[in-house]
Amino acid sequence: MRTLYRARLVRTLAYPQIGEWVLVDGRHVERAGSGNPPQADRVVELPGATIVPGMIDTHVHLTGTGLALDNVDVEQAGSAAALMDLASKRAAEGEGVVLLQGYDETGWDDPRLPTPEELDHISDRPVVIRRADGHVSLANEAALKQAAIVDAPGLDRSPGEALAGILTQEANNLLYRWALQSLSDHEVQDLQLRAAGLAASCGVTTVHEMSMPHDSGERDLVVFLGHRASLPVDSVVSVATMDVGQTIEMGFGSIGGDLPVDGSIGARTAGLTAPYADGEGDGGTYHDDDQLAEFFHGGHSAGLQVGVHAIGDRAIEQVLTVWERVYQALDSRERRHFRARRHRIEHFSMATGHQIERAAMLGLAVSVQPTFDLTWGRSEGLYETRLGRERAGTMHQVRTMVDRGIELGAGSDSPVVPLDPWRTVHALESMHDPAQRLSRFEAIRLHTLGSARLAYHDEKKGALASGFHADMAVYDADPFEVEDVLKIRPVLTVSMGREVFAA
Repeated sequence: MRTLYRARLVRTLAYPQIGEWVLVDGRHVERAGSGNPPQADRVVELPGATIVPGMIDTHVHLTGTGLALDNVDVEQAGSAAALMDLASKRAAEGEGVVLLQGYDETGWDDPRLPTPEELDHISDRPVVIRRADGHVSLANEAALKQAAIVDAPGLDRSPGEALAGILTQEANNLLYRWALQSLSDHEVQDLQLRAAGLAASCGVTTVHEMSMPHDSGERDLVVFLGHRASLPVDSVVSVATMDVGQTIEMGFGSIGGDLPVDGSIGARTAGLTAPYADGEGDGGTYHDDDQLAEFFHGGHSAGLQVGVHAIGDRAIEQVLTVWERVYQALDSRERRHFRARRHRIEHFSMATGHQIERAAMLGLAVSVQPTFDLTWGRSEGLYETRLGRERAGTMHQVRTMVDRGIELGAGSDSPVVPLDPWRTVHALESMHDPAQRLSRFEAIRLHTLGSARLAYHDEKKGALASGFHADMAVYDADPFEVEDVLKIRPVLTVSMGREVFAA
């Protein structure tokens, strides 16, 4: 069926740049243009509206995003006491594991976390409270005993202390994986569906799902793949594994994705070259160079796009050094193919100018999360607290990456921050460092065409051009001209030719 969408304005991000209608044939754009519209089987009149290409979020965790929709009150908790009160109320309802998600103590007046005794006082039921970034959890004794976590790396307690408290690293992953098993397959499916519906309601038509088997369990991926085709938005899958053979067997074109090389700044587990300003240690990294080199070389040689998560400057340095080691072993023809592979780094938050230049030389692609800067990068925010003003001031050098020719796409890392492309656009326009800000056009282009390139969708997504996927969103106001993008929401979203959201 051929459907004609007629609007006041069409922003194609292609040629012609401006139009008045888009003709869709099934899942694809037949053409976009102006003047007398062509014949169609169906006409959708959108008077006064603006049509733009659908946004592409390059970094989403759908199950966690679904959970976040039920934990808005946790995100808004302003103290340890408020958090404990919420946990107690949840524990008084139902049975089984009490799973809360989304607290961020760096926004509290008093950032003190609950003590083991306070956690144990909540309930006799297992209680797991996950930090917004997913790199820290709080748990009571019942949760740790039932999850059989007594001595895993990242369990913050001394011998003889209460079996409750703060978990990071492997202990945190084990606990979350165990907690998710309390949900049925149907409940996990519903969480993913609700998250995808949220994306569609914001004008997102494609998400890059960052599957984390070590964190969420393999069941999470199996459920996702089982209903992936019926989700309201299109999806790209990247699995955080080093198993090249299994990745090829499952038919994926990429490997690694959000595979952590380090942790997060909020959890003080991001790998730094100098210690944290407000705590002990430098975070460290999770793999040695030889292990990473074997993984990078194996994935590249198998024809896969290889990705990793790297936030701290030390972790970024390790990733670049190892990629350079792999690259230097190739001949000139192989190096051309290497650059075309667009191997990815997720976050790249503390990259220095020199590291950005080296990434550009290697042809690496970067998925940035500008809302991190909006949330934690302002004066006296999380970054200044953890790193000090000087180091915090040099983070998220988006403009520098654009100017140096880095392949760049934008994502949210939802549920760490909200799945909202217009919040991302706003963040790009208002980076804490004015020298790193993008224009409205540049920001939208980054979140559409730029993000498309990170998944090799150069001639499929990110624009409304002949042969591209029919991915678009319709707005009452022109997103390129409206004063406050935080207030806009689509009245209609179309993904792969399907009308998946209508206001």
